[in-house]
Amino acid sequence: MDLTRMDLIPAPRVARFHEDGSRFAFGPEPCLDAGPGTGTVARWLRRELGAATGWDLPATAAGRSAELRLRIDPDGVGEAGPEAYRIEIGSDGAELTGATAAGLFWAAQTLRQLLGPDAYRKAPPVGPGRAWSLPYGAVVDGPRFGWRGMMLDVARHFLPKDGVLRYIDLLAAHKLNVLHLHLTDDQGWRVEIKRYPRLTGVGAWRERSRWGHRASPLWNETPHGGFYTQDDIREIVAYAAERHVRVVPEIDVPGHSQAAIAAYPELGNTDVVDTAALGVWDDWGINENVLAPTEAVLRFYEGVFEELLELFPAEVSPFVHVGGDECPKVQWKASATAQERIRELGVDGEDGLQAWFIGHFDGWLAARGRRLIGWDEILEGGLAPGAAVSSWRGYAGGIAAAEAGHDVVMCPEQQVYLDHRQAGGGDEPMPIGYVRSLEDVYRFEPVPPKLSPEAAAHVLGAQANVWTEVMENQDRVDYQVFPRLAAFAEVVWSWQPAPEERDFAWFEGRMAAGHYARLDALGVGYRPPGGPLPWQRRPGVRGRPIEGAPPNV
Repeated sequence: MDLTRMDLIPAPRVARFHEDGSRFAFGPEPCLDAGPGTGTVARWLRRELGAATGWDLPATAAGRSAELRLRIDPDGVGEAGPEAYRIEIGSDGAELTGATAAGLFWAAQTLRQLLGPDAYRKAPPVGPGRAWSLPYGAVVDGPRFGWRGMMLDVARHFLPKDGVLRYIDLLAAHKLNVLHLHLTDDQGWRVEIKRYPRLTGVGAWRERSRWGHRASPLWNETPHGGFYTQDDIREIVAYAAERHVRVVPEIDVPGHSQAAIAAYPELGNTDVVDTAALGVWDDWGINENVLAPTEAVLRFYEGVFEELLELFPAEVSPFVHVGGDECPKVQWKASATAQERIRELGVDGEDGLQAWFIGHFDGWLAARGRRLIGWDEILEGGLAPGAAVSSWRGYAGGIAAAEAGHDVVMCPEQQVYLDHRQAGGGDEPMPIGYVRSLEDVYRFEPVPPKLSPEAAAHVLGAQANVWTEVMENQDRVDYQVFPRLAAFAEVVWSWQPAPEERDFAWFEGRMAAGHYARLDALGVGYRPPGGPLPWQRRPGVRGRPIEGAPPNV
């Protein structure tokens, strides 16, 4: 059967179904045979499919075979890597085989898609018994990249724990496996650190927020805040791990730190600024209130990271993100303390001072079995061999890092920042940046063609970034993220031709044939293909639209 007749997203490597359209029909109470090592996936199927279908999915009953069978077999799925899987559907039901538990979980996600949008419901359809069936055939699949992620900024606008858990499910439904949580910024500190209670007691709350882009004259005068307790974080990490999603925590240093300085004024450049007068920032943009480059500040943040590493175990969070971006040097230039530190260290000015700051935590994390990752500014002044780079200002930082032997996650602002507007015209709410349509995202290519093969091997994958300055709640996040995250998921999972050769009409057809209905069943407030619905607009609120095509830098 021609794959174009199926609506699977992301598209699998191989999907063959019987041309006559024959299907396996489930009875009213199918059984589930879970082989060794498959218990987590079996539990997920019983919970999620059980809710939608009403099935209990009991273990195999005496005298009958199971209609759903789960197996882990590294040799039974080809050579598509540890996340590969195979699904075979015949007259005796469906057998799902994963190279690992992760591969088996992605097989279960494909099975759910094959059952139809109703399989995403939280309760069975009302009325006469719903007949559930699967097409006869086979799917053999595995991802192109090992890092398939989304960065969610919960610092600018806080997303409560239930919203984060919901987004983990949405990532998993699209076979994405990394959630990068931007936990701290000038506008809020979102993770409990027990030895420093003022980080959340003070730093998690701001008195008001700019409404729209920083050029907007409007304000939301409602105080905003919130944070995750350490138990919240443990739940988030465990929930993600069961769905084979790694959580990458980000604590931004040495810039984007006014919330921390508001809580502990001694962290700032006290010989230049009255840091005791600072509050949590209520505006957007780049802030000059940065951390002081002192030993006391290093010790403070070592304490932060010590607690953080306990919350994010190495087996599920090997990377720790330290930000390192947009650190103005104005205060360091004026600070006698900072200038003395430059002389003591013998570094190359203020840029060298920032490199020293980042380098300290690279060594500190490496000594504890973790890998530092930061935005591409951390390349300035040199970078330790084990550090990785999130290339956001374009491709250039990622290219330089990969050619120098560093691992890279591609997330160029011009291509995959989902806070950028989805269309031109006046209806897009608080329009930011370049137009990045569904098709534009579908044609994003994580590996620049100019990279040598050796350097290309350092591209771990890519992530779409979601900055929430103008996303005040979950509905706004949904609108900006979907449906573009579905296109991004296909980019990083499926083996694609060159961007200009990709069949966007085929992708668009699969979205219309089934995926929008899945998003509806999941309660996602996506941007409709025809444009925003009336309640999705924000008329009169100023954004920052940029005209023309984004540069390929």
